Amino acid sequence: MTGKRDLFAQPKTPFDTAQYDLQQVFYKSKDGTKIPIFIAGKKGLKQDGTARLLMTGYGGFNLSQTPRWNPEWAWWLSQGGWFALPNLRGGGEYGEHWHEQAMFEKKQNVFDDWFAAAKFLIDNKYTSSQHFAITGRSNGGLLMGASVTQHPELFSAVLCGYPLLDMLRYQKFEQGPQWTTEYGSAENEKQFPYLLKYSPYQSVKEGTAYPAIMFFTGDSDTRVDPLHARKMTALMQAASTSGRPILLHYSLSGGHSEGVGVDQQIQDDADQLTFLWTESGPVAPKHASM
Repeated sequence: MTGKRDLFAQPKTPFDTAQYDLQQVFYKSKDGTKIPIFIAGKKGLKQDGTARLLMTGYGGFNLSQTPRWNPEWAWWLSQGGWFALPNLRGGGEYGEHWHEQAMFEKKQNVFDDWFAAAKFLIDNKYTSSQHFAITGRSNGGLLMGASVTQHPELFSAVLCGYPLLDMLRYQKFEQGPQWTTEYGSAENEKQFPYLLKYSPYQSVKEGTAYPAIMFFTGDSDTRVDPLHARKMTALMQAASTSGRPILLHYSLSGGHSEGVGVDQQIQDDADQLTFLWTESGPVAPKHASM
């Protein structure tokens, strides 16, 4: 063993990694737990609160979230935005104990880790709430739902993909019964109270200024029933007073694992990125009524 490292393979993509910095830092969650977060951006990008930032997360099912190649994130970086990925409890980054700290009645730890990450990034002037975009799907879609219902003031643009949102009824549809070992079930009288407390659908409040939101799902999702996104869209459109768009991007052929052609995938990615970039930019001035 010499310790020498050589380049074995490198993808041929039009993205010069030498122009970007990636760092891992730690911040404290609400209960004092230290949480790691990866932050990437162009070298020399100013930390003055004016740059757009895209953050994604998952926090569940013992799945680790580590840096990897993603063309959507690369596009965001190339446009001059920051990208952030916190390793929330619920994942497997530090073993099963890390996972268990966000199961059942401890699920709120995931959301608290996430909000602490957002506040850390704002406090350190990577961005501001006006330029803060977030995205997550499936269990990460639940995270997006909790974001807009618990702390809508922190974010500007939200992409909520294939989400679990009605946590009182999720177990009745599609593969929901399999996930009661992670979340619990409202049919259990001891688990009902904590599910009710954080369930996004039951937490929507009329008269709240919600951020711009795009719910993303399709008829062919056989894991998380698209009813979650459909009814949440209608409820939030009726409740929000911000005037920001609340949209439902609905596909007749796409499902939870996408399963669409390359052309359709490119179009879907373009729709999502256009929405997030536009809605995390300067807010257009309101026109005076005639």
